[in-house]
Amino acid sequence: MPTIDSKRSTLVVVDFQDRLMPAIAEAETAIANARRLLDGAALIGIPVVFTEQNPKGLGRTVAGLPTAGHPVITKQTFDSLPAAGFLPALAPAHALVVVGCEAHVCVCQTVLGLLARKRQVYVVRDAVGSRAAESKETALRRMERHGAEIVTTEMVLFEWVESAEHPKFRDVARLVK
Repeated sequence: MPTIDSKRSTLVVVDFQDRLMPAIAEAETAIANARRLLDGAALIGIPVVFTEQNPKGLGRTVAGLPTAGHPVITKQTFDSLPAAGFLPALAPAHALVVVGCEAHVCVCQTVLGLLARKRQVYVVRDAVGSRAAESKETALRRMERHGAEIVTTEMVLFEWVESAEHPKFRDVARLVK
């Protein structure tokens, strides 16, 4: 199915961490869009998985993206897949909607690993970040070339509800205004 099915998707939030975010270009936008997706996931009942790269060095997930009630996988590898608990936290048949930092390191390596395992992956371009715009754009092109779909926050939210008749449509529509 070319659209993102809310009944078969998981939101993966990669490394939006306190000490990393000040160095990320347009970090506020990426965080705000990740928050919209988190809020939409909560409204619709979509599972969420967080990762944190070396939290002793980079801090925890930023306060604007609440992790309560969701698995938080700590890791030392850039690719999330080798981290204990990451793959088991992902429902086997779910498409993965990926947001996070840095697009050209942890996000890219995680996405490429998921694609190598034949997972359907959607990378949310306005909810990923890197220190340099060139690194982000290069990573997006690379992930797309290997099979990831590049989408935006609004695309994901409206595909999750599918119709103005969805019981949560108005709540989701408020997230993008």
